[in-house]
Amino acid sequence: MERLGAYTILDIKELEVVTKNKFMELQEAYDLVKDKLEGWLNTAIEMLPNLAVALLVVIVFYAISSLIKKYSGKLLAKVTSNRTIVNLAQTILGVIILGIGVFIALGILNLDGTVTSLLAGAGIIGLALGFAFQDIAANFISGILLSVRHPFGINDIIESNGYYGTVQKLNLRNTMIKTPQGQIVYIPNKEVYENPFTNFTKNGERRIDLECGVSYGDDLEKARDITIKAIEGLDGINKEKGVEFYFEEFGGSSINYVVRFWVNFKDNPDFWSPRSEAIMAIKKAYDENDIMIPFPIRTLDFGIRGGEKLNSMIKNGKELESK
Repeated sequence: MERLGAYTILDIKELEVVTKNKFMELQEAYDLVKDKLEGWLNTAIEMLPNLAVALLVVIVFYAISSLIKKYSGKLLAKVTSNRTIVNLAQTILGVIILGIGVFIALGILNLDGTVTSLLAGAGIIGLALGFAFQDIAANFISGILLSVRHPFGINDIIESNGYYGTVQKLNLRNTMIKTPQGQIVYIPNKEVYENPFTNFTKNGERRIDLECGVSYGDDLEKARDITIKAIEGLDGINKEKGVEFYFEEFGGSSINYVVRFWVNFKDNPDFWSPRSEAIMAIKKAYDENDIMIPFPIRTLDFGIRGGEKLNSMIKNGKELESK
């Protein structure tokens, strides 16, 4: 029993030692947490003035960004009519101004390391996004340049990358045109900006080149005078620039020429209608003055070796049947 009692006493003493050690560890942890909290509280109290100043800086820069967005929108509206570009520029300016205010506020709070980390992270993210979305970025920048330089506007008729139509919309990614047949075509801004394109409505006028031909037996001077007179009698042409007439070549069955005249141009019918009227006027004038517009004539030869006419073939066939 004594031995058992001795072991019992030793166990109790070991338990007391372990309990005392645990209590001391808990006490140390409590003191550490208490010191940390007290330090943070003291730091927060000490930083209250800086925190108030930093908050005031953010509020001031937010107000400045709002004012800049408002007045920059009015200024940019005079440069471009594209509302998408205006809104984008306003947003970018607002974010830049507000970002400057945030960085200044972090500096006031002595969080320079945070500022450096944010700048480094933004640079790395921007670089990664630049590689991943370089085509989108190219279209985006091209859309901005097209809107600022304004080589064409809404309802202008253009031809770009093999597509002809009326500009319906220009956004930050593509240019939307509507073809004369009614199809909607989306062309990436990068392709429009980097490749040649034609704006048919920029100058408000367009030249019609009409090709035709007259017979070798007709009087060429007479044909020229009658053609010019027929075109000059049309309505809707620019008579100040006159009518140009040039013979071009000796064709297979006619002497070919081109007649050129100008029309005021805003929409496709302004081009199509005068051209159609010119064709009808020339045909009518030629009929009235006995001038012929030749057409290709083909002669058919029959027989195994050729050189035989159809009537000869029929006659020979009848002779063979009668025999």
